Amino acid sequence: MAPSAMTHGIVNRWTKSLSDAQPVAYWLDDPGRPHPEPALTGAESCDLLVVGGGYSGLWTALIAKERDPRRDVVLVEGREVGWAASGRNGGFCAASLTHGLANGLARWPDEIHRLQELGAHNLDEIEKSVARHSLDCDFERTGEIDVATEPHQAAELRSWYEELGRKGLATGIEFLDTEAVREQVASPTFLAGLYDRTGVAMLNPAKLVWGLKRACLRLGVRVYEHTPALTLRSYGAGMAVRTPYGSVRARRIALGTNIFPSLVKRVRAYTVPVYDYALMTEPLSEAQLADIGWHNRQGLGDSANQFHYFRLSADNRVLWGGYDAIYPYGGRVRAEYDDRPETYAKLADHFFTCFPQLEGVRFTHAWGGAIDTCSRFSAFFGTAHGGRVAYAAGFTGLGVGATRFGADVMLDLLAGERTERTSLEMVRKKPLPFPPEPFAWTGIALTKWSLARADERGGRRNLWLKAMDRFGLGFDS
Repeated sequence: MAPSAMTHGIVNRWTKSLSDAQPVAYWLDDPGRPHPEPALTGAESCDLLVVGGGYSGLWTALIAKERDPRRDVVLVEGREVGWAASGRNGGFCAASLTHGLANGLARWPDEIHRLQELGAHNLDEIEKSVARHSLDCDFERTGEIDVATEPHQAAELRSWYEELGRKGLATGIEFLDTEAVREQVASPTFLAGLYDRTGVAMLNPAKLVWGLKRACLRLGVRVYEHTPALTLRSYGAGMAVRTPYGSVRARRIALGTNIFPSLVKRVRAYTVPVYDYALMTEPLSEAQLADIGWHNRQGLGDSANQFHYFRLSADNRVLWGGYDAIYPYGGRVRAEYDDRPETYAKLADHFFTCFPQLEGVRFTHAWGGAIDTCSRFSAFFGTAHGGRVAYAAGFTGLGVGATRFGADVMLDLLAGERTERTSLEMVRKKPLPFPPEPFAWTGIALTKWSLARADERGGRRNLWLKAMDRFGLGFDS
């Protein structure tokens, strides 16, 4: 969607809407936020050590106890559970395990039907876990609409829908023309849409992670927060991890550290941090909701390469995120990158272009965070230290649902089992690693410029993007 004119650098007519915005993640700014568990002091031993207290680690610990209640499980988290990506994302819980059907079909055409089935089953299991463990996380099975805001995007959506039909992959998906999509949500920028009615749920991401922590504690998982894992080494028939005030010996270890440097050093080259940003409005009034006609509460995302994602919260705020994807030179993850006023100004401008009828609405929160991006745009998996350590990483912004599948994969790998999951090509093979600097920064910068140019030129991809496509390096969204 074309933004209105910008003047004086980052200042535009909408920046006044940001004057009260707090530079903290809305989801984490909650008076009901639980107190952290004490840090580990001294020596511990266990059957399974889980490193990382985001979705990946918490799902692994929970499922491990569900598979075998007698298993002794310890989880360590460097800060507080959910403080990073798991508490900062948009709350889109998708069935897709492959960062969207297009990416999965391009990479694993022979497995795509099975990947879709496994993804749908995974989302169903998340919904069952929400009920079974009373995870109070505002879970809503609303679906999601991919919207076109330019004529070429509308043509591409229709063509894609027809291709899905020919391949038997259009179940639950509906093409919406201009009138139909605006009946769902009344933006003057919407020209068409693809409505996935069952494959996406909306939820409160921080409440999900806090609920998973409570469920783990109830099942007997020992959780230690403010306990970073510093080193990993073999110890007899098992492994040992050193922490600032103690250590843990474990028969098996699952690493759910994602964007943070892996304790398995050879894995580090497979991911880079890309910073994403979001705004949250004040709650909309009934009249404002009626003006935009967003009655069915679906998640929304536009079809540009530099895309936006947006949704309603439980109290009818609009979360508006995406567009800018910022890679810091050297791949550093730093707290100062979580706040970027120039991006907030862009996002505010784009928000009011999409919903001009909401003029006067103010934003209460503005924040960012790092996404663990890999070159194939979907998670990869593996083992180290003779199968005693497993890892999953590279979820690339679509990990709210896929991390549960990744937990199952890690537990299968640690058990040494050949399962339907571990037999997948997606699980057996890895993406291409990123090159060292300055080549990584140069390549990512050139790719971002090329994607923005494609948006301006009716979707036409230049030679650089065609070369990336040919080598299977993702970068399609």
